[in-house]
Amino acid sequence: MSDWSVPETRVSPVNDREIRPDGEFVVYWMVAQRRHRENFGLQHAVRHAHRLGKPLLVLEALRVGYNWASARLHRFIMDGMATNARAFGAAGVTYYPYLERDHGEGSGLLETLAERACVVVTDEFPCFFLPRMVAAAGRKLNVRLEQVDGNGLLPLREADRDFTTAASFRRHLQKTLKPHLHLFPLAEPLEKIRHLPAAKIPKEVAKRWPLATPAMLEAPYADLLAKLPIDQNVGPVEERGGSEEGERVLHRFLDSRLNKYAELRNRPEEDVASGLSPYLHFGYVGVHQVVAEIFRRENWNWEDVSFRALGRRRGWWGLSEASEAFLDELVTWREIGYNFCFHHPDDYDQFATLPDWAKETLLDHIRDNRKHIYDLKTLEAAGTHDDLWNAAQRQLLREGRIHNYLRMLWGKKVLEWTPTPEAAAEYLIELNNKYALDGRNPNSYSGIFWTMGRFDRAWGPERPIYGKVRYMSSKNTKRKFRVEPYLERFAS
Repeated sequence: MSDWSVPETRVSPVNDREIRPDGEFVVYWMVAQRRHRENFGLQHAVRHAHRLGKPLLVLEALRVGYNWASARLHRFIMDGMATNARAFGAAGVTYYPYLERDHGEGSGLLETLAERACVVVTDEFPCFFLPRMVAAAGRKLNVRLEQVDGNGLLPLREADRDFTTAASFRRHLQKTLKPHLHLFPLAEPLEKIRHLPAAKIPKEVAKRWPLATPAMLEAPYADLLAKLPIDQNVGPVEERGGSEEGERVLHRFLDSRLNKYAELRNRPEEDVASGLSPYLHFGYVGVHQVVAEIFRRENWNWEDVSFRALGRRRGWWGLSEASEAFLDELVTWREIGYNFCFHHPDDYDQFATLPDWAKETLLDHIRDNRKHIYDLKTLEAAGTHDDLWNAAQRQLLREGRIHNYLRMLWGKKVLEWTPTPEAAAEYLIELNNKYALDGRNPNSYSGIFWTMGRFDRAWGPERPIYGKVRYMSSKNTKRKFRVEPYLERFAS
């Protein structure tokens, strides 16, 4: 990248308004990449500020009216806002954290700031309500709004189609990814504007939409959070949010877990998962940041590697076996979900988007006898006959996550225990998005619909209910892995 600009393929206009050089400041509207380092969106806003000689104002607003809004999700996001307040404050950059107290209370804040702005930059995220929110803002703002894709190693617009299997997407990555492996975001973009003064928030704006104070953001749960009109029954978990915590989790994984990842990641009794999924989802850690750290530790140079487009999971990065296994999850499996949501913006969460073979076989078996059928309430309460499934559901309720391997089993059994695959999808989406810290994410939808055949192939022998969809059972899982410690940990 010349002059540290963001690659053009990652930047797209949301509206056709003009940049106003005589504005008071540049606004970075932080909605998906919630960190102050290694962030293409922030970098693009910083470049505008540097080029225009205008200060930067970072707006991070948390509304209460989104689907599945809860004390759990709010606490995790507020942790990140507290971290950002410290980081931007130390860098001398104006940070505007806003907490909506009632539905619609924050309406008009972005538009009011935009009236004084040279340009507004935001994050592109191909899932949940964010695409609609950004598009609506583009129609309302009277100044240029640009969105920046910092989602994955491969820019969303570099693939002109979606992919039906992980192998086909892996082959595409092996053909196209190399030129992007030296186009990483700046580690410290704020260093580029240290010479600029801090932006001034207009007094009338701050009066109408008061900034969230550090005390509010860091206060105990009962002080503010419990008073908000969000789901208080889904309470905070022990895990905390924010980029500082995300970097701690990253280094814990690289220091003590990665070397065992390839061998032990599917074993419930072993705790070798990265734990990064919630931090990637909320943008507290970026995929480039993770990959760059792995490259650094293995003294890897992108110029020395020639990818061979064979679709194989191992051997194409030229890294250790453990790192290759992890990068296949982080890059191939994670980014195929982002690619799918980008190309299916209106129906990525629908049964109709399953491969034809999967739809056909599931519908062929829709009248098969189901020994157990559970409604959503029973599933939510972990009230099934299956002790391993119940333990996985209790982990979701308590910790906001499920062990990686057991999450696959969790989804497969719901497919078996509901009258139709459409009902199974509905239940899984509700449970995952309500309780999981990493729900409402393309990767989460990949996991849910993988249980029904998305990104997979037909398997034999053909079975009742599942048809040709890959089969999993609690009995086989118990035979393969030592699950007793897990069952004991998440007993009722």
